[in-house]
Amino acid sequence: MKITIYDVAEKAGVSISTVSKVLNKQQVGKKSKEKVLSAMNELNYKPSVLASALTGKRTSTIGFLLPDIANPFIAEMARQVEDRAHERGYNLVICSTDFRSEKEEHYVSLLRQKSVDGFIFAGGFKNKNLVEELLKENVPVILLAAESHPNLTVNTVTVDNFVGGYEIANYLISQGHKTISVIAEDATSSQERIRGFKQAMQDHSLDVQDDLIMICNSSVEHAQKLTEALLDTPNPPTAIIGANDLLAIGILIGAREKNLVIPQDLSITGFDNTLLSKCCDPTLTTVDQPIQSMCSQAVDILLAEIEGIHKTRQKIHVLPKLIIRNSTSKVY
Repeated sequence: MKITIYDVAEKAGVSISTVSKVLNKQQVGKKSKEKVLSAMNELNYKPSVLASALTGKRTSTIGFLLPDIANPFIAEMARQVEDRAHERGYNLVICSTDFRSEKEEHYVSLLRQKSVDGFIFAGGFKNKNLVEELLKENVPVILLAAESHPNLTVNTVTVDNFVGGYEIANYLISQGHKTISVIAEDATSSQERIRGFKQAMQDHSLDVQDDLIMICNSSVEHAQKLTEALLDTPNPPTAIIGANDLLAIGILIGAREKNLVIPQDLSITGFDNTLLSKCCDPTLTTVDQPIQSMCSQAVDILLAEIEGIHKTRQKIHVLPKLIIRNSTSKVY
């Protein structure tokens, strides 16, 4: 026999409305709340999320759309977001979109049918129109590790990608590198990292060669192929910047296929400071994103809007940190 809210109220010796208030996280006396929670535990009562959705109440569920769960940075982000949401009493539904706008539309539609309380969109989210539609309907949204479109007012927590791109290029230039290539994904965050790279080159009066800036998909294999192509050119780069650590691993493999010794023959850098950067050989010079802090802030900002505590949208840019390891060296 299915346990209902009426059974919980009878067991706890309180009214049905009191049980309902506890379930919806409304203000209830401490003793009454403890009685209800104890009764729910004894009866193994599980409130119906769907029933809450149909009545227009909060479901304590967040939709989290991310582009590629195979990317270690994205996977760690998912873990941190889930942990913070759980701490705050919310469930997380994770959907991997593979950088495809049609999958983004499908999952947003599906999650809206389930009446999730809000959405977190991770880096690489492509469909600006979906975000605009959600905002128009006052659905709480936040972009995490993703640059928002200039004319879109939406909650955002991201690292300062321009500064990160600038710092890593500036470091390579300080090591004597003048011919530097970039391999990056087709994403707004990567565009900002490239913009920072270009600014550093210009500040040092170095030419920016557009044919050394390569756009690839989110795979080690594609980064490897592009690296091999770059190294076959008449004037190959002495350093290659991977716009994330996953691409940097592809660059490293491509360089080894060409029998280069890292970093003596080629300096390689990444971005994100994932576990990959510490485990590869040589260890990877990269840019650290304070992922735990970013994820916690993103969840807290979203929940503040969901719970009606804070309605002013926020844009938070966190400063990155250059991590120098063994994949880079001076040019002699």
